[in-house]
Amino acid sequence: MNQRLERLRQLLAEKKLDAIFVSQAENRRYLSEFTGSAGFLLVTPKDAILATDFRYTKQAEQQSPCFDIFRTDGAISQWFAELVSLFDIKRIGFESADISFATYRDITSNPSGRELIPTEGVIESLRAVKDEEELKHIIEAIKIADDAFGQAAASLQPGMTEIEAAWQIESMMRDMGSEPLPFDIIVASGPNAALPHHRPTDRPIAAGEPVVIDMGARVEGYASDLSRTITLGKEDDKFGKIYDLVLGAQLTAIATIEAGMSGETSDGLARTVIEQGGYAESFGHGLGHGIGLATHESPRLGQNSPDVLADGMVFTIEPGVYISGWGGVRIEDVVILEQGRARPLTGSNKIR
Repeated sequence: MNQRLERLRQLLAEKKLDAIFVSQAENRRYLSEFTGSAGFLLVTPKDAILATDFRYTKQAEQQSPCFDIFRTDGAISQWFAELVSLFDIKRIGFESADISFATYRDITSNPSGRELIPTEGVIESLRAVKDEEELKHIIEAIKIADDAFGQAAASLQPGMTEIEAAWQIESMMRDMGSEPLPFDIIVASGPNAALPHHRPTDRPIAAGEPVVIDMGARVEGYASDLSRTITLGKEDDKFGKIYDLVLGAQLTAIATIEAGMSGETSDGLARTVIEQGGYAESFGHGLGHGIGLATHESPRLGQNSPDVLADGMVFTIEPGVYISGWGGVRIEDVVILEQGRARPLTGSNKIR
């Protein structure tokens, strides 16, 4: 925690801020390890304060020994001014992507000569590069998803509904030690597989059709993300063609992504393969996203993404092709950038 706070303080100095007011939940947990559902942080060059109400003060003391605890009573318009008055700070950054207009109005109602400065992505930029402890938790979450997928792929049968399959997978991951899942499992069969964010229905899965499964586990707050596309029974020629195209795009990206590339350039490595295969219009989402305390975080690998990849970043590589009326194929692995190259962390089989 001390190292994370010091890195944040370096950024505050670069941005000429006297403090930052942290409201975003994952950022709060990243800096303090506090897991309560209500609270704020105030970080200055010398001090670190966790502000929370009476429900969580004891929990905050136990989880966040590097922070002084400030008990919040009443509306934020009342206690925020009291909190910042304890420190000689004038320029205070706040997380403009998270603070609502109503909260902004409340915290600026009693400015006392202090200036509230909107910031974006300050702590998220720190979270993008994972430390050893974070990587350990992500790898544990990946292993749970890998093991559950292996069991599910062997046990799913034609006639089982998408909802039944999704519940079976979720039960497996929870039995294996996953915390509440980071996102709802996707099981999309047949034409539903053409919908990247399909929600499972009571549609029975038929033999030979594409089935997209998107799943993830969570360990100590850190998520994994895994997508595979399978068929139950003999596949048709179209499935084989689309599958091999998507797999080729993914393997190309894994082999050629390098540190220093932008998210847009990285996306283009896989997108070019799919375009050359004649399915340019069928790959409508980005190539990948960072993963950690949030399922989707920095960096973003996609068209128009300026994010620059660096060693220590953990992200997904998940090209897909989606064809209305038929279905789709998505293959997704989590990788870490090490010594400038992508190393896959996912271990699930993806060879047909």
